[in-house]
Amino acid sequence: LLLTGHIGDIMKESAQAAFSIVKANAKRLKIDADRFKKSDYHIHVPAGAIPKDGPSAGIAMFTSLVSLLLGKAVRPDVAMTGEITLRGLVLPVGGLKEKILAAKQAGIKTIILPQRNKKDIPEVPTEAKKGLQFRFVKNTTEALKLALELN
Repeated sequence: LLLTGHIGDIMKESAQAAFSIVKANAKRLKIDADRFKKSDYHIHVPAGAIPKDGPSAGIAMFTSLVSLLLGKAVRPDVAMTGEITLRGLVLPVGGLKEKILAAKQAGIKTIILPQRNKKDIPEVPTEAKKGLQFRFVKNTTEALKLALELN
């Protein structure tokens, strides 16, 4: 797994964890395990001149890898944030207000968030939440169902 885009150690670990979860669950996800032997994988986080770090992109990296391997696009109106564990749990993150504002500015309609961040939503200004749908997940399976519209 090759990682580029001026990312810090914690974000690199998140990407590696995402890749490990995908590989470990390939059969359940209906991904041909041979694809991991036949191909190299490269994750690039754009705006390479800007340093990036933190665990918040874990669920997004996991979802993007599954999207690639299944050939199924992520819904364009969805954004997500959450740290992931090797068991596929989605953990809470900080900076929720800023992330929600950025998603709204980008035209996002649905935001997938860790279940344990639900308590933080009242702190986000009402105007920032207007027109947004928040979907709370406990694990990567729940996030995939929402982001890729899997049954």
